[in-house]
Order: sequence, then C-alpha cells, then structure tokens
Amino acid sequence: MTAADTHRDQSMERLHIWAPYGLLGTGGVLAVVSAGVLMDGPGERPAAGALFAAALVLQLWWHGTRSRRPNRGRTPSPAGTVYYVLRWALAFALTWINPFFAFYAAAGYMDADELIPGWWRRLGLFASAVTVAAAQAGGLWFGGAAQWGGFAALLAANFGLQAVVAHATEQEERRSRERTETIAELERTNTALQQALDENAALHAQLLLQAREAGVADERRRLAAEIHDTIAQGLTGIIAQLQVVTNTPDQALAREHVDRAVRLARHSLGEARRSVQNLAPVALENAGLPEALKKTVAEWAERTAVRAEFTVTGQSEPLHAELSATLLRIAQEALSNAARHARPTRVGVTLTYLGDEVILDIRDDGTGFDPLAVRERTGTGGFGLDGMRARAERIAGTLTLESEQGHGTAVSARVPLVPHDH
Repeated sequence: MTAADTHRDQSMERLHIWAPYGLLGTGGVLAVVSAGVLMDGPGERPAAGALFAAALVLQLWWHGTRSRRPNRGRTPSPAGTVYYVLRWALAFALTWINPFFAFYAAAGYMDADELIPGWWRRLGLFASAVTVAAAQAGGLWFGGAAQWGGFAALLAANFGLQAVVAHATEQEERRSRERTETIAELERTNTALQQALDENAALHAQLLLQAREAGVADERRRLAAEIHDTIAQGLTGIIAQLQVVTNTPDQALAREHVDRAVRLARHSLGEARRSVQNLAPVALENAGLPEALKKTVAEWAERTAVRAEFTVTGQSEPLHAELSATLLRIAQEALSNAARHARPTRVGVTLTYLGDEVILDIRDDGTGFDPLAVRERTGTGGFGLDGMRARAERIAGTLTLESEQGHGTAVSARVPLVPHDH
C-alpha cells in the first residue's frame, strides 16, 4: 500500500467517524430555527430533544466501540448492524417530528457498505432513502395523492442513485481485493523465484567445486599415464643406450648410442614440459579465456604450419576459473587431435557468449572419420573425445561431435555461463 492510499484511507476513516456528528448537529440547528413553524404540536419539542440526546449518546457509544476495534472499523459486524438500525430508527423518528433531521438520516448513505454485510446493505440504503424522500416530499404524513406520488418518485430516485453508487463501490472493492491478492501472489512467486535462484547459484558453486576436485583426480591419472607411457619409457631407452656404451669398446658404436640417448633425453624433456603445461594452464594466469585461446591457436598454427583462425562473438565477460580452464583444455585437446589425426589445411576456433551460456566450436577441414566406426573399433569415442566430453559434463555442459570421412570434423562444447568469483 502506497503513502497516498494510506492517507486516503485515514481521511475516509475520519469522515465516517465525524460526519454523523456534523449531520446530526446540522439537523438540530435547522430544527431549532424552524421549531416555531414545524414543531408546534404538544410534546414535539421535548420528544425531539430526548431523541436528539439519544442519538448523541448512540454516536458516542459507536465512536468508543469503533476506536477499540481499529483494525475492523471498515468491516461489517453485528455491532455495526445494530448501530445502523438504531441510528435509522432515531433519524426516522426525528424526521417525523421535523423534516430537517433528514440530514442525520442521510448518514446511512455513507457507511452502509462498512456496517451491513452482503445484500442486506441494500435494505439499509432503502430504509435511509425512505426517510430522506419523506422529508423531501414535505414530511410525514402526506396529505394527498400528489404528495404520495412525489414521495414515490423521490424514493425511486434516491434509492436508485444510491444502489448504483453501492454497486460501483462493491465492484471497486472487489477489484481492489483482486489486485491485493494478485500483488500478494506475485510477491510469493518472486520470493520463490529468488529462493530458486539462490539454490541454483549454490548448486552451481557446488558443481564447480566437484568439477575441480574431479578434474584434479583426472589430471593426476592422466599425468601418471603420460609419465608411464612417455617419460618412463624414454628414461628406460636412455638407460639401455648408455648400458650399450658402457659395454662396447667400439667408439663409433658408442657415439651412435650416445646420440640416441641424447635424442631420447630431449624428447623426454619435451614430453615432461608438455605434461606440466597441460596440468596447469599457465595461459590463464595473466589473461582471460579469449586471450588464452587466441594465444593457444596462434602457437598451434605456428607449430603445425596450418592456417588457424580464432573468433569471439557476443559480449565477453570474465568466467569462473574452472569454466575457463575446462574450455581451454578442450580446445587444446581438439587441436592436438586435429594435428595428429586429421591433417587439416584450415582450422577455425570460435568462442560465443550467449547471455546464459558459453559455446566453444573447433572446426577443421581435415580427413574426418566415422565416429560410430571408431567407437565400435576402440570401445570408446576415440581421439580423447570421451575425456573432452567428461570435462564438459562435470561443469553441467555438453559436448557434441560431427565428423564424416573426408569432410572434416566439428567439436562443440556448450557450458553454462558462471561469472568469475571476485
């Protein structure tokens, strides 16, 4: 509720409290002024005085009752209905004595909606209209048919007008209740939505933490396998070559085996450096994902002598560290696969920001392959595709592959956009 609504309600509350006093006082003053003309019968003035005092007592009683029930002042109640009926009876009796007391009877037009429940308020409005129309027709009782006819017309006009106003008031109250219920429902919906967003953010954080832990475990297994398959075998070869050198007196043969040992050592050193670089993507230490990908693509193109292009589309923004690392490793693996298996002449890498997700596409025009045939032959996706797919799925993403023999390969990783933790 706005401040204007509160002020309006307070103003209406004061009007409904003090208006009956004012109308009763107005009727009383006019009755005193016209007493010599309209109250010349025996006992009318004392009766009017007694009824006026009773009406004032009734107003004071209702004022006190209303002030003790501030939160229910505008809600129909049995006490309010009793007050309305007693006030109408006093107003009718006063108007019988002096028509100017119809001002007090008109108070029934103002608060029937808050004192009488349901359709009974129509009966209250009709009763008030009877009193007011009788005063307008010249006061009770009527002397002839013309006066009765005028009373009937005035009654129809008064009640018809008040019925229309009451109907409009009820419709406005109904719309107001519906708006209030709608606003309350929207507030509940917004609260539930905010809770869902908070829960979703917490789940994302938990998912990224789990992805990081799983990634660490995978990197350990990968590094162990690479040490066993490359570095350990290279060291074994070096030892074997050096043992030959130790056991042979032939200098030429010894020099040949020393050269082989040096080549193996250099190759093993290169494999060790490559493993360390893949374990920790240093390209992300001082740059964002777009810059790291651009550098990775450029270095790959220089190393392989293959034309490669990198493109960013959409509004880029800093990503969570785990997202950046995952997408960079997927790109590195895809480029490595292209160099080892596809023999491409052109490669394109595109990073796309789509508001709530990030898409990484790697396309080449190489030899391509049949993914189903590779899976049947190897039992896996082949070419490290299962590893790339597992990386994407750990951060609630997906990885798709399109390839055909002789028509190149396209790898697409789609992950949710999680901003960088500041």
